[in-house]
Amino acid sequence: MGSVLLTALLTSVSAPCAQAVWLGRLDPRQLLGSWYVLAVASGEKGFAVEKATKNIEGVVVTLTAENNLKMLSSRHRLERCDVGTVLLRRQNSGWVFENPSLGVLDYRVLGTDFRDYAIVFTQLEFKDEAFSTVELYSRTELASQEAVRLFTRWSRGLGFLSQQQAALQRDRECPPGPPPCPRAGSLPLVSGSLPVSVSQAELGGAGG
Repeated sequence: MGSVLLTALLTSVSAPCAQAVWLGRLDPRQLLGSWYVLAVASGEKGFAVEKATKNIEGVVVTLTAENNLKMLSSRHRLERCDVGTVLLRRQNSGWVFENPSLGVLDYRVLGTDFRDYAIVFTQLEFKDEAFSTVELYSRTELASQEAVRLFTRWSRGLGFLSQQQAALQRDRECPPGPPPCPRAGSLPLVSGSLPVSVSQAELGGAGG
């Protein structure tokens, strides 16, 4: 998907609420710190079949001196915790990031409340497959109703079908943060106000 076509597509989707922002107007430091990726909409081949096996991912975002994003991620796979680091370079205009050598053609924030959640769009290309994703980032393991609604509306607006959306499975083996991965059950419980967990039913019915 070319940059002009992508811009036109994103512009055609009306902002679900007044708090939705474009990364072009967003200070990326608002995205720094630890996040849980709780839900994903993906156009990847086979995603609809495999989505039930996908776990919550932990992500830690930092900003380099060159205003590039450094993404440290962790996810439990095959009885172990996989940890990876990706550096995303800032594009010439706006706060949009990329690393074509790794298959990341476009990474931007679609909406956020600047505190608890962010909706992130990524355009990817691996070998002969090009696809995009929308992800729900949350500061806690439980997402607010507002975050779920915003994720669902952006996903639907960008053309993702219900079978292409997934609420990821909880996994206490890989919380956000640097390695080493803690043992099961070692992640402290989330305190504070009571948000709602993301469920597949909510993804299908939210935002109407």
